[in-house]
Amino acid sequence: MDRVASLIVVGAAVVLAALPVVWSYSSGAVTGSCGDLTPGHSGGGAQTNPAPFTVTADRLSYQDGDRITVQLQAQDPSSPFMGFMLQAREEGGDGIPLGSFTVEDQDHLAQLLTCNGAPNSAASHTSKGHKTSVRVIWTAAASVQPKPIQFSATFVRSYSTYWVGVRSPSLSYNNSTISVSTPSYSNDSVFTTPSYNNDSSTTAVSTVNVNTSSSPSTTKTPASLISSAGCGVSKVCFSEPLDCDPAVSSSSCYFMSALMRPGSQPAVQFEVTGPSTGYVAFGFSDDQMMGNDDIYICVVNSSGMVQVQHAFSTGRKTPHTLPLGNVTDVRGWMKDGVISCSFTSMNPISTQRTSGFNTPYYIMMVHGPSLDGQIRIHSSTFISDTKVDISHPQLVDKAAWPPNIIKAHGALMLIAWMTTGTLGMLFARYLKGVAKGQGCWDKDVWFLVHVGLMILTVVATSIAFIIVFSHVRGWSGGAHPVLGCLVMILCLMQPAVAVFRCTPHHHLRFLFNWYHSLNAVAIKGLAVAAIFTGLKMIDGTEDKWLMKVMGGFVAWEVLFYILFDLHSRWLHKDTEESDSAKDSWYLMVLGLFSLGNLTFLIALLVGIGMS
Repeated sequence: MDRVASLIVVGAAVVLAALPVVWSYSSGAVTGSCGDLTPGHSGGGAQTNPAPFTVTADRLSYQDGDRITVQLQAQDPSSPFMGFMLQAREEGGDGIPLGSFTVEDQDHLAQLLTCNGAPNSAASHTSKGHKTSVRVIWTAAASVQPKPIQFSATFVRSYSTYWVGVRSPSLSYNNSTISVSTPSYSNDSVFTTPSYNNDSSTTAVSTVNVNTSSSPSTTKTPASLISSAGCGVSKVCFSEPLDCDPAVSSSSCYFMSALMRPGSQPAVQFEVTGPSTGYVAFGFSDDQMMGNDDIYICVVNSSGMVQVQHAFSTGRKTPHTLPLGNVTDVRGWMKDGVISCSFTSMNPISTQRTSGFNTPYYIMMVHGPSLDGQIRIHSSTFISDTKVDISHPQLVDKAAWPPNIIKAHGALMLIAWMTTGTLGMLFARYLKGVAKGQGCWDKDVWFLVHVGLMILTVVATSIAFIIVFSHVRGWSGGAHPVLGCLVMILCLMQPAVAVFRCTPHHHLRFLFNWYHSLNAVAIKGLAVAAIFTGLKMIDGTEDKWLMKVMGGFVAWEVLFYILFDLHSRWLHKDTEESDSAKDSWYLMVLGLFSLGNLTFLIALLVGIGMS
């Protein structure tokens, strides 16, 4: 009995002794870790893989007394951290904490610690609750020997999973005047990140606003960071307008470059810049169509900071975000509404068909708005006229977009289903009585006109279908190709069934009549939908006038279908109207309809040609 009691006492003592330790970690009072920032957790030790968290500051340099905002961020909101410890230290120094922290945290996520006898020289968590972002303020103390510093942090995801020594970009000591403000499109903001080799899909960057009116300093102004120097000699350059220099005319120049870096492992330094309210991006593709493209995006997030994102597009929809991978030396900045990024990537370019740096690809560049760091549909697209091997320096020309063969496809489909097909259907439905008894080969005029127009429609549809698939050589994605294929299938079925129709007086003739009419309506509806989706893909105008003209085109047709139908019903009641009067009315209205139809058609054809 005494032995059992002794064991109980010993066990209770062990538990009571452990409680303060466990509490100290969950509450963040981890002063015992001030030296090496390593939690006193038993187990396998710190993680050696890249941390899924970042430490960023709101500038690249500091002076005595500066108040600097430091942010700890989970790169993936679905993978938060529970605990952290943060200090400012001399870059490459002995680990002594520098300066002091203050907390302006309404959510009470952070608290201050005393390390090495210096009050408030470290910050840590207040509880083990999940966190995706924590901000604290660091104040630079007076320095006898100015030195570059870094913010160093430990992140704890769980008791046995933690990362030690996650560092911010280096902050240099600078006596020149540096003005700091919240990043905005009107400021001159420079962004940078440390070198990462991780699996994160985005890299957040910190910002410094350069006061260009101050005395000279070693900090470059944003405009000088990317230029056309070396284009065609040491690097590949693609720009719109051609040969524009972002260092000279950044507000009107969309520019990207690729420079192969020497070394045992292939690496490419990429630069991209252009005026935009949300993002600029470039990608590599096996063809000149959207889909199956390897993309890098330079985008402004919800806090006004720039992110570099790696993505892959699978069609005409928002690209799928990929891990950032082997990307280092990330820099980004904003200047007067111009977004720019520079980074080095060792990720091999990879599309659905090919992979590697030495393989030629089409280069695509786009820009558009974003919302909270999520890109929206792009405003403009620039595509190279030929495939480019980025390992061979050259100047790249922009291709006409959309390609002429795509314009021809759209024009043929428009003519087929908004003019010839429509007129053929009108003759078959309402004009059978015109010139009745007259014709050739024992066929009435209406029938000959109907067959002739519908043959033209089927031929134009077939040519449009063949040329676009031979050009794209694949499936572009989205609703447009699906609608187009359905139109093509039903369009071929229509004459095939008509060839084998039964005689007009056969007792089953009504089945053919119903099928022929319903199939025609189905083709017409699908064709109109396909034309709308096609125009949406190429309509780059701000007010989308091509879509509006197409809407007017459809409304014009519907109006005349209603007029023809009402007149046809009225004729059944009025048996006294002569055949010549009926024919005259139909021909007059048909002429008016054709005039409007051609007006809309020409407007759309001109718009397609100018798109």
